Amino acid sequence: MKRDSIPLPIEPVLDARAAARAWRHAGAALLFTVAWILACYAKTAAGMVEIWTRSETFAHGYVVVPISLWLVWRIRGRLAGFVPRPTYWTLPLMALTGLAWLLGVLGTVNAVSQASLVALLLLAVVTVLGATMARQIAFPLAFLFFAVPFGEFMMPWLMERTADFTIVALRASGIPVYREGLHFVIPSGRWSVVEACSGIRYLLASLMVGTLFAYLNYRAAWRRIVFIGFAALVPIVANWLRAYLIVLLGHLSNNKLAVGVDHLIYGWLFFGAVMLLMFWIGSRWREPAVAVREAIPQQPALFPPTASFWWVAAAVALLAGAWPAAHAALVSRAAATPPVLEPVRGLASATGGYVPRFENPAAQLHQRTERDGETFGLYVAYYRNQANERKLVSSDNTLVRNDDRVWQSLGFGSRRVSLDGHPVTVRTGRARSLDGTQIVAWEWYWVDGVLTSSDALAKALIAWSQLRGRGDSAAAVVFYAQEHGGRDANAALDAFMRDAWPDVRATLERAGQR
Repeated sequence: MKRDSIPLPIEPVLDARAAARAWRHAGAALLFTVAWILACYAKTAAGMVEIWTRSETFAHGYVVVPISLWLVWRIRGRLAGFVPRPTYWTLPLMALTGLAWLLGVLGTVNAVSQASLVALLLLAVVTVLGATMARQIAFPLAFLFFAVPFGEFMMPWLMERTADFTIVALRASGIPVYREGLHFVIPSGRWSVVEACSGIRYLLASLMVGTLFAYLNYRAAWRRIVFIGFAALVPIVANWLRAYLIVLLGHLSNNKLAVGVDHLIYGWLFFGAVMLLMFWIGSRWREPAVAVREAIPQQPALFPPTASFWWVAAAVALLAGAWPAAHAALVSRAAATPPVLEPVRGLASATGGYVPRFENPAAQLHQRTERDGETFGLYVAYYRNQANERKLVSSDNTLVRNDDRVWQSLGFGSRRVSLDGHPVTVRTGRARSLDGTQIVAWEWYWVDGVLTSSDALAKALIAWSQLRGRGDSAAAVVFYAQEHGGRDANAALDAFMRDAWPDVRATLERAGQR
């Protein structure tokens, strides 16, 4: 008796083998492109890690990559049903992103260069695996942007709002308050709103965790958006309450509570309790997860050739490597000689007293003079071959630092003045020393002959100057005057500035030509 033959399921086996082969080549090509990009932009990546290490505000950056990888791992079953398919339409986007990185590095804008690096890595994933695959892991990819140290620009605004709320709340509690800038006095002592009181670290941590919570617990886009907005607003208001309660506890306990180390401990405990309350409230509207049926693998005839993964990886490597090479070429043409600032005629070298705080300038000039019983000063901080540790526009460069032990800021502002026949907006500041001396100061930037007080414009001008092969020489110019008997020194300072500025401009131009 003859035995009947049974047909074997050949197609599914071929599908599985073809899919496995595509994944092996796609995975290898992706690892190559990611490693290549990190190698080409190693200095930018190392700068991010260095900020995570030294700043508690951005310490959460260490957990971003592990969380992103976990988010991908938890949907691995769904991903297994798709086949990677490389795409080329993202290559122009990678070119634009590389240009943004170059401009960020030339302008020493860390947030731009570091965000561009993350964007390059994300675009590399989309390019190698394809848009269909990238859509499945869109959130884990976008979550990587939380690794970028970003948000310090909000610190002055947050500090001002914290001081505003604290003073209003204290007065509403029947406690008299006298305010000078970010410093205020109550009957039991003096208080200051410093950088740690801004609440920026609470805001960034809450925003990251709140975004993750919204993704994991909600399906509707509007619910996610509302909760993320809630996660951004709650820490700001909570920080205001925290600051007010710290001052109130200190006042009621005769400065025995909420000062020193317990000041910080109380702050984190209060923030933790507020976050737990926020997540508890958010969980009440949690949406149940929907079971996702795994996709059916595509037919063998539709699988991309394995060589296509390596062609696209080569294109990504070429584009990614072009911008660091362009940066190296521009830097090689930078002036190697240190700048020299010639003293301004009629002014004497200044020692002691008020000195604006600018970190690591390539050259600086500080002079003073006495005119008609008034004391005037000039300070110039000149920068060349700028880098992260030495740059003109930085949060560390200011007229008066909050942690200054001698000078106390009485407030900042701006005003319009005339320089070289053109109206220019300058930054203004007032400060008082421990001995009661008060000064008013005006500050602006000089970048390749252009005057501005805008941080963003100054950085853009520095980048543009380097692209034109003119280097990155730039300077901060500060004119200041001492106030006497409560008299406003602005009018006298304006006359002094108009008289001295032509010589200062000539000094800057000669330094830039050397």
